[in-house]
Amino acid sequence: MTRRAVVAGVGHYLPERVVPNSEFEARLDTSDEWIRSRSGIERRHFAAEGETTSTMATAAARAAIADAGLAVDDIDAIVLATSTADLTFPSAATMVQAALGMERGFAFDVQAVCAGFAYALANADALIVSGQANRVLVIGAETFSRILDWTDRSTCVLFGDGAGALVLEGREGTGTSADRGILATDLHSDGRYRDLLYVDGGVSTGTSGAVRMQGNQVFRHAVEKLAQTAEDALAKAGLTPADVDWIVPHQANIRIIQGTAKKMGLPMEKVVVTVQDHGNTSAASIPLALSVGKARGQIREGDLIVTEAIGGGLAWGAVVIRW
Repeated sequence: MTRRAVVAGVGHYLPERVVPNSEFEARLDTSDEWIRSRSGIERRHFAAEGETTSTMATAAARAAIADAGLAVDDIDAIVLATSTADLTFPSAATMVQAALGMERGFAFDVQAVCAGFAYALANADALIVSGQANRVLVIGAETFSRILDWTDRSTCVLFGDGAGALVLEGREGTGTSADRGILATDLHSDGRYRDLLYVDGGVSTGTSGAVRMQGNQVFRHAVEKLAQTAEDALAKAGLTPADVDWIVPHQANIRIIQGTAKKMGLPMEKVVVTVQDHGNTSAASIPLALSVGKARGQIREGDLIVTEAIGGGLAWGAVVIRW
């Protein structure tokens, strides 16, 4: 028998404030048509004053725990992917732990920017397979609206805030690709490309900084690397793109999503797309899309899903999951 990390529940949270593309027209040389044509984004959500990464993560966590039919006391660990934690330390994960009233287990953050949720899933899978935890709450949450340069139309129109969460539970499988749960992970990074996408703030500057991006270069790397990591993860599981029911990609840009699907030989009918409604929510985008995909009735038990993401670092990776 093989121990698998199986998705037991999923949930998400979005701030109440919805920001349509038209809001940017008054202060930037941009338009709804310009933003839609280049990114596919129509609207996004921005956190309210006092709303933080940890508060949104907590709301998504509660939804996932309820969807799993579990209680907080059933959770052994929290792995939270974010680049916009409330404070430098402690981790946002420990803040969620406290807010949930979870007095046992352990919690920590993972920082791999937009690829963060893939990294968090890989860490949670390892914890479960090794027997260090049986149920792990895996969260992606971001408040990118607080690190945007509102004069830079190439970045500030792209990002949104939100959170998504999964509960992974250890269950016995047969060791074949027919098992439910995480079947394979594939992670990469290359620090030589850090200047393509970064925030120009931090401890060394004494400021929170703002997102800086060389969009054309990121696009060039994204399609090739995302398709390759997805296919490599599938190969590790003994599968091919033809076996995939759904691609649930990082929701950064519709052209990247379309390009990756095309490179994998899969139609857009097999892709869960939420970028139009949420923008790029960084580490939150994959769990948010998984939760929305399930709520829409797209994702069903037994479906084979491949998630893939790329972000600053550059860091990228993919995870193959039997739902």
